[in-house]
Amino acid sequence: MTQTRQLAAIMFTDIVGYTAMMEEDEMAAMNCRQKLKQKLEEVVAEHQGRIIEFRGDGGMCSFTSTIQCVKAGLTLQLDMQTSPVVPLRIGMHTGDVIFEGNNIYGDGVNIASRMESFAIPGSIFISAKVYDDIKNQKDIQTISLGKYALKNVKEQVEIFAVSNPGIIVPGNNSLEGKGEKVPEKKITDKSIAVLPFVNMSNDPEQEYFSDGMAEEIINSLVHIKDLNIAGRTSSASFKGKNIDLKEVGKKLGVGTVLEGSIRKQGSRIRITAQLINVEDGFHLWSEKYDRNLDDIFAIQDEIALAITEKLKIALLEKDRKQLVKSFTQNTEAYEYYLKGRFHINRRGSFILTGLQFFKQAIEADPEYALAYAGYADASILCATYSFFPGKDILNEVKNAAEKAISLDRALGEGYCSIGMYYAHLEWNWEEARKNFIKAIELNPKYVQAYSWYGMAYLAWVEGKFDEAEKYGRMAIKLEPLSAIDHGDLAWTLYTAQRFEESLVVAKTGIELDANSFLSHRFAGLCYMALKRNGEAIVSFKNLVSISDGHQHAVNNLIWAYCADGRMKEAMELMNELEERSLTEYIAGAYFGISAAWTGDIEKAFLLLEKAFKDKDPILHSLKYEHNIPELLRNDPRYQDMLERIGFPK
Repeated sequence: MTQTRQLAAIMFTDIVGYTAMMEEDEMAAMNCRQKLKQKLEEVVAEHQGRIIEFRGDGGMCSFTSTIQCVKAGLTLQLDMQTSPVVPLRIGMHTGDVIFEGNNIYGDGVNIASRMESFAIPGSIFISAKVYDDIKNQKDIQTISLGKYALKNVKEQVEIFAVSNPGIIVPGNNSLEGKGEKVPEKKITDKSIAVLPFVNMSNDPEQEYFSDGMAEEIINSLVHIKDLNIAGRTSSASFKGKNIDLKEVGKKLGVGTVLEGSIRKQGSRIRITAQLINVEDGFHLWSEKYDRNLDDIFAIQDEIALAITEKLKIALLEKDRKQLVKSFTQNTEAYEYYLKGRFHINRRGSFILTGLQFFKQAIEADPEYALAYAGYADASILCATYSFFPGKDILNEVKNAAEKAISLDRALGEGYCSIGMYYAHLEWNWEEARKNFIKAIELNPKYVQAYSWYGMAYLAWVEGKFDEAEKYGRMAIKLEPLSAIDHGDLAWTLYTAQRFEESLVVAKTGIELDANSFLSHRFAGLCYMALKRNGEAIVSFKNLVSISDGHQHAVNNLIWAYCADGRMKEAMELMNELEERSLTEYIAGAYFGISAAWTGDIEKAFLLLEKAFKDKDPILHSLKYEHNIPELLRNDPRYQDMLERIGFPK
């Protein structure tokens, strides 16, 4: 048979989990296959390509133009995201191939196949050669996922993901396929991770102090423009783990690490600190401090200054002032503040404990700006987690956030807190936006401001999903190992109806923290939106377990049971929440949606009205909540409530 050799762009398509789909619902699986086959034939013909092979769950196509190949893939993938959703992955490469009748061979085919193996549902992965051909096309956006050593391919290949709106872009640390990622090259020397100090005290309750010491040093260094510093949460993920420093450097993208230990007994502290080059393990600097507790602020200043000196960072006078800036000289207030941060960083019911410690910090030092910002944040989080009504803390939150700003107008944390107040509790959108932006301007490395502005304002309020995603991904860039920030981004993507991508991000959050409340929750909500109710039920049951029956988890499980037709189990949980409401605060927003799922629309509106009067922060996320039953969404009273909240038009 005659062979011909030519350059061609090759596209592989594959329905993910097709075999399992056939076992679960043969008719649905066949409908997915028929939809793919019909659309594939249509778009390949439109873009002057040809289908070489179409098998049970996917196909292989060739094109004479790389641009036409990518545009065909875009058209195909976007169509697969419409109902019924087909979980399709696409891989592409362009290169020299051999045609023999209806068969095709060569490295170009092998690499395209490898691209497809790494892709996830809803994504399009292309090789560097494809990227070179399309990089000047303004209507095609891409993002690099790094270099990979592909199975049976000699040279390393850089993988790019097409990132046009509607196309899923996964986190590059969660890819699996036929090959492995190539470690990135050495990072700049002017970069550092401050690991949590080891608690050498006999009292495990002193963990807050050793963790807080590292966090305060990070907060001092974060304002230095020329220094790349890993975020607190990402650095803290290595706590208690015996991990090679090279691995720490690679995962956090830093060239140096500060580690140390603290022994605190009464009013005496002993601190050791070492600055280490991760590449060769060389100690750039080390010091031991044996001082009184009152000297803790001076010690932090000395460590921060030593780091800048050893990393050869030139400090302007304003940088030096910022570096050694102290928000309090009261060690009692300082310890209460560290305890407050320690507890709210754990989320869940620990937020309530953190709230009390911030209150004590303020009592110990009424001029402590950070303590007021912490108190405002903890109060808002408590209302968001439905520990008490938002109306109960309106004045306290506003006063605390405004006090933080009046004490220090250069404090980004205070502006972020007042931004959250306006967004969550007062529903004053213009003031919320203004203060979030101010917070980021004052502290461009303040992760919480990026995450909250993107999720709680741009996504929930304005529906500017692309912009919200940008801020969410900036937060993750600053804190790549934070489960909380992955959970926040999952919420943003879920709001934008990008359920497959949200699910990928949520799963990454769960990998980072097996007890991540937000990540588990949005994995379950995405399963529901994708009509995978069995998996949603499993997710929410797990969430109920790890959260000790938190009301949000119970409500979500009710939704999933109802969506799956399991009304008996749903009603049992409704009765459970009714009983709990006699002795604890059960917020109205999610409980009202649960009532609507069970068919009790009048009760649903009674609960939603209660939520409105309570200033339940959850209400302002409901405009783009996708698991609301049609019985509720189509009722004019529901639209009237959204109007009363006053969302921008």
